[in-house]
Amino acid sequence: MTVSRVLRNRGDVSEATREKVLEAAKALGYVPNKIAGALASQRVNLVGIVIPSLSNLVFPEVLSGISEELEDTGLQPVVGVTNYSPDKEEAVLYEMLSWRPSGVIIAGLEHTEAARAMLENAGVPVVEIMDVDGAGVDSVVGISHRRAGRHMAEAIVAAGYRRIGFLGTKMPEDHRARKRLEGFEEGLAAAGLALADSEFYQGGSALLKGREMTEAILKRTPDLDFLYYSNDMIGAGGLLWCLENGYDVPGKLGLAGFNGVDLLDGLPRKLATMDACRREIGRKAAEIVAGRPHSGAIGGEVIELEPVIEFGDTIRKL
Repeated sequence: MTVSRVLRNRGDVSEATREKVLEAAKALGYVPNKIAGALASQRVNLVGIVIPSLSNLVFPEVLSGISEELEDTGLQPVVGVTNYSPDKEEAVLYEMLSWRPSGVIIAGLEHTEAARAMLENAGVPVVEIMDVDGAGVDSVVGISHRRAGRHMAEAIVAAGYRRIGFLGTKMPEDHRARKRLEGFEEGLAAAGLALADSEFYQGGSALLKGREMTEAILKRTPDLDFLYYSNDMIGAGGLLWCLENGYDVPGKLGLAGFNGVDLLDGLPRKLATMDACRREIGRKAAEIVAGRPHSGAIGGEVIELEPVIEFGDTIRKL
């Protein structure tokens, strides 16, 4: 019983005894049979994490926040990637839930009917992350992307820019980017403005995409005085292209991205952006799944974090 308590990280066992058991297990190369334990409990100590991308720099930081918070709980994160495909999300969820995990953390609020039904019937804590603009299955942790877009529009207009272009991903599956654009357009409309032009792309967020899109939109609409990018990666590519081609940034042309990724610290000029609270979102979601400080209850909690604009060097200072 003592060995079992130590290996399951449960029960009242002295630190000296715990160390002896763990040393013996290590020497023997012993790995506990989680499946056998799960037959009795109907649960494994895994938390299913479902995200759309690993190439997007946003999600590794979310995963870091989750891992940090789960570190001493006995729960282990297992990651599934959907590539922004609703059908793929459905398949990933089916496989994960078949293992009867102790919780699910999933990016976004939009799911197929089948995926939503699986989440509603999972019988474990479910936390939808990154977005609060919509109805959740259980608990929700994120930011309002619609409000984030509106606040960025207000800051751009306040800095005196008027001919504004948008560059970003095609919207059918990237719901958070769509909501930011909707909020951005609402903010412009409140100031009597509308987007002067836009440029969309498919595929991963990359510096090269940003360069290509920036060149295309400025050749097509050369009188633009601001470019708002749906993420920092393409924004960084756009900034590099503008500097290489002699644009006066931010005097004649302002730029801003979204997410606040560390990549921006290595640019010749700091791109304006908005911190999306990624690590904190991961930590809060893991707290709910682990029952800290929520007593392990399956919850219905909504935690909205507030992103902050980082003006950097690419928006005029008035």
